[in-house]
Amino acid sequence: MSATDRVRDHAGQGATTVAAHRARRRLRADRARQLADLLRHQLLAGGFPDGALPHETTLATDYSASRNTVRQALDLLRAEGLVERLPGVGTVVVAQKYPHGLDRLMGLAETLREHGRVTNEVRTVGPVPAPAPVADRLRLPPGTDVLYIERLRRLNGLPLSLDLTYVPLDLGTALLGEDLENTDIFRLLESLTGRRLGHAEISLEAVNADAHSAAVLQAPRGAAVLMLERLTYLADGRPVDLEFIRFRGDRISMSGLLHRSL
Repeated sequence: MSATDRVRDHAGQGATTVAAHRARRRLRADRARQLADLLRHQLLAGGFPDGALPHETTLATDYSASRNTVRQALDLLRAEGLVERLPGVGTVVVAQKYPHGLDRLMGLAETLREHGRVTNEVRTVGPVPAPAPVADRLRLPPGTDVLYIERLRRLNGLPLSLDLTYVPLDLGTALLGEDLENTDIFRLLESLTGRRLGHAEISLEAVNADAHSAAVLQAPRGAAVLMLERLTYLADGRPVDLEFIRFRGDRISMSGLLHRSL
């Protein structure tokens, strides 16, 4: 074999070795994400009641994973702000995500009543001309005034969501005299109309926090937030509440029970 052929052969072996190394790294990263998902579920479900995760060796045994994979999985949870490593203690839970069910139509205070007190900081409230998409969704003539409400909602004092709400003005005028700081708008609408709310159309997506939202929610600018858009109807089918709600993704988790229709 000539010197040139030997160099090419060696280079080929090197390329194969590099490719195999990269494949192993990708596989380990995949396994780390899978393990992080399992641990996150346990953490959010209260599976670590003493607030501490098992030792890395125990986790490696329980999940048939290498120590490196376990460390990478814990690093992922640490980056999410869910756990932290304390010298002499180990990995502990430092943040909690609160469950927001999607099975029933409820206000935030009703949804999270078992987890503490929800309070509302009313940042803006007053009549505004309805933007065209808002007027369309609320079935109002273009340019009709609606009541606009912006609230920062806290759970046990911690910023949880920034809610932008549009309500038809015939109902909104009555809302101005109500306790918007301590009462869900859902309850107020039912009380003022004497009718029950019926259903809501919702959409949920992740968006990056703009400068204003990040500042109000005390979250890093550009951090991912959960955007819930919800149009709520009275039982008679009238749309009465259009909301754009930005939740801190590190403090809320959405869940629901889905049935398959045949």
